[in-house]
Amino acid sequence: MGELIVDFITSLDGYASAEGWPGWWGLEGPEYLGWLDEQPDAILLMGANTYRLMSGFAAGRTPVGTDGFSTDEEASINGLTGASKVVFSSSLEEPLSWANTTLVRDEAIEAVRAMKADAPDLLRTIGSISLCRSLLRAGIVDRFRVVMFPVITGATGSERIYDGYPDVALDMIASRTFDGRSQLVEYRPSVLAHPPLEATA
Repeated sequence: MGELIVDFITSLDGYASAEGWPGWWGLEGPEYLGWLDEQPDAILLMGANTYRLMSGFAAGRTPVGTDGFSTDEEASINGLTGASKVVFSSSLEEPLSWANTTLVRDEAIEAVRAMKADAPDLLRTIGSISLCRSLLRAGIVDRFRVVMFPVITGATGSERIYDGYPDVALDMIASRTFDGRSQLVEYRPSVLAHPPLEATA
């Protein structure tokens, strides 16, 4: 049976990106980049908005306010292009321009549940905040992994990750500090039906 990882990189205050900041908030270091290179192959899952953004980068479109990609960003994008990808969307049309991408129009939760049951592949999300929230709510996420970069982007942050989430208990299974500044935390999540105090009331 396959395993599903929800994977995020965030600012300390839980934003997925911030206006005027470079990729990885400009704080990617050799330990973090080396860890990325060591990750096992996985089928990458995403929604339509993330697909449009990332496939645009792969086609050479640069983020707003930047002149181009760093060498590390280019390598990351090339790695994503070579990976197997699944995008869940009712609005995208085939053929998709980004190589190695399969379009699935079926309901995402049931499709991912079937993917987990049918094959031993590792499944991992990329971006796709609403998709990740739906998968977590459905109770089919095996690992919840976050790399927090040491910035607070209260003034410029966009895409607040945890808004609309249910209450979730997290059992830590791994942690690591990269380059003396960025922190990885990895958990097994359990969606709660109610807060703990309600259970004893």
